[in-house]
Amino acid sequence: MTSPGANCPTCGQPRLPIIYTERDDHTDPACPQRHEWRAGGDPAAVPGAVPDGPDERGPATSVDSVRTSDGRTWRIGTAGDVGWIAGHTTPGLSVTAAIPPVFDAYATCHPPDGVSLQAHEHAVVRELAAVTPDQPWWLGYLDTGAHDIVFPYAAKVSLYGGWSYVLVEAGPEQALTWRTGHLRGDGALPDLFFPADRSWLVSALWDDTWTDVGGSALVLAALRRDPLVNARLVQPDEDACPPGRTRD
Repeated sequence: MTSPGANCPTCGQPRLPIIYTERDDHTDPACPQRHEWRAGGDPAAVPGAVPDGPDERGPATSVDSVRTSDGRTWRIGTAGDVGWIAGHTTPGLSVTAAIPPVFDAYATCHPPDGVSLQAHEHAVVRELAAVTPDQPWWLGYLDTGAHDIVFPYAAKVSLYGGWSYVLVEAGPEQALTWRTGHLRGDGALPDLFFPADRSWLVSALWDDTWTDVGGSALVLAALRRDPLVNARLVQPDEDACPPGRTRD
């Protein structure tokens, strides 16, 4: 199959379109905004939008791996990869509603006044990457029905109150480039991500306008040192809502 061009003919995004590799080896190319164009067709033709559910081609098939048009294959996560989170958080207003109580320290963060969301997100990833040995990161995209989840046909995992996430094994570069827009604004970060060794966890819940973090004292100290991250330590049993922030 010939890979489609690097720019989507509908939205013109300069990212590589995504090829969803299903168990029956059927593939559909699509950009991160779900615009699709047929293999073997005219890549300049205006495509339709990839539907969320069944269409004339039959039901969409969940996928367990994805391949981008640069030839790289990415593994889709399963319930086993988030088993240490699912069922181990505590419903309520504390940070442990998002982060299991298994870490030494906890914090919340959000862009400080006058700092763009992009600068804030890059700072978060930069500081985390600096204190994390080289390894894959799991990236989780919450399926709200209204926000980009990058791989909409992929199999999903259930977390928190039965929310569905697409979980992909990738890394810090993909965390900052794969996505366009989320619940907290026009940023790129996944709603949940953690390294393979589970040494920290970053999670932003559906109704929150901030992000929760759990990790070692070293990890939290690194985040707190960077003013663009704007990290604030919280105790596991206190209301995690930062001063001046509200829950949507």
